[in-house]
Amino acid sequence: MDFLLDVSLVAGPFLWFSIACGIVGGAYLIWRRRLSWLLVVAGTVLVAIAVVALVHWILVDLMAVFSENLPFETVAWSVPAVAAILLCIARLPRTPAKGRVLGVMAMLGVILLSVVQVNLYFGLNNTVADLLGTAVARIQPLEQSLKRSANPTPGPLPSAWKAPDSMPSHGILRKAAIPGTVSGFSARDAFVYFPPAYQTELRPSLPVLVLFAGQPGAPADWLTGGQLRAQMDRFAEAHGGLAPVTVVVDPNGSGSANTLCMDSRIAPADTYLSQDVPAWISDTLDVSTDHKQWAVGGFSFGGTCALQMGTAHPDIYSSVLAFSAEREPALAKDRNKTIGDSFEGDVAAFESRTPLVLMRDRNYAGSSVYFAAGETDNEFISYMHELGEAARNAGFQTEEHTIRKAGHSWDAVVKGMPAGLDFLAGRWGLPK
Repeated sequence: MDFLLDVSLVAGPFLWFSIACGIVGGAYLIWRRRLSWLLVVAGTVLVAIAVVALVHWILVDLMAVFSENLPFETVAWSVPAVAAILLCIARLPRTPAKGRVLGVMAMLGVILLSVVQVNLYFGLNNTVADLLGTAVARIQPLEQSLKRSANPTPGPLPSAWKAPDSMPSHGILRKAAIPGTVSGFSARDAFVYFPPAYQTELRPSLPVLVLFAGQPGAPADWLTGGQLRAQMDRFAEAHGGLAPVTVVVDPNGSGSANTLCMDSRIAPADTYLSQDVPAWISDTLDVSTDHKQWAVGGFSFGGTCALQMGTAHPDIYSSVLAFSAEREPALAKDRNKTIGDSFEGDVAAFESRTPLVLMRDRNYAGSSVYFAAGETDNEFISYMHELGEAARNAGFQTEEHTIRKAGHSWDAVVKGMPAGLDFLAGRWGLPK
């Protein structure tokens, strides 16, 4: 049955099957011989648009489930699903039993198409295994042989590294709990990527990359939507087995939480990410002790969090990968709610921890940041330009990349990550 887990949800037969189901189902729901039914269909579509707009307003503006508007594409694809439900209900009273069954099947076909298209946009679940979480569930806990020994032998610098014949051809993933020893913060398991060079007898002194996912989200999103292992394996293959030891960390504690990556009334997230996480990495893994070889990165909320770490703690994270970062941390579109919930309305306390204010007040010569956003993600492209200008004025070495044919989705990360890793490789002096 393993072959079923590898079935693609974003390409191939299943994608075309969903398109066929949507077209056939939509045609069945729309078609009737009476002209009056076309008026019902038109009215239903208008009602569906209104329902989706209302739900979006409730989720974003009223309940603050999301801190930014949802991408237009995902909202638009919600309309056919809602319209199909309403049309199916409208047909039921005057339809015989067989027709009711067909109507429900048609409705499900349209819903399937909408769900597949929303998933295709976000690029999070690429296979059945991603959707069910089976691939992530198989990742083994971090074993002792991969941990730092009590008296480690210093490994060669990357510039002097020569890959042994016995080096594996691929990196490996492990999971581990990173305790909130200082902060008291309770995080979900982290995931660690070890490149081929790390698996050799004499490990080289490897750089570190700490990553954060979006919100709502989980560290596992970097393994599914971000295709982390494939990305890192390609980089390692081009660099003689060398790649950063990559630790995907949880800054929120749950899928629905939002800590703002700050120390606030909500959670001691900054202390966890700036003290507990670096201490665990240094004490547990064989990595470079030079923090000029450390970087932090993330997507959306995670990109904002990464920039927060790079501006608040440049002595720990000297390089940043900011994919689709927000202008500033946010719990809701209403800035007053963010400041009220996190700092009891103290604007100065909140702003003093934001990247824009930190970059205005400090100098970051010697640090670097790579910005990227999807070309259709207009709001976040404007954030990227504003943050990029502030970073350059503060002394950061910067790059800004607009990712073609991508929106506010993991597609922007997958397409932008190779250039981001090359940016870091130049900073780290990794040989090609």
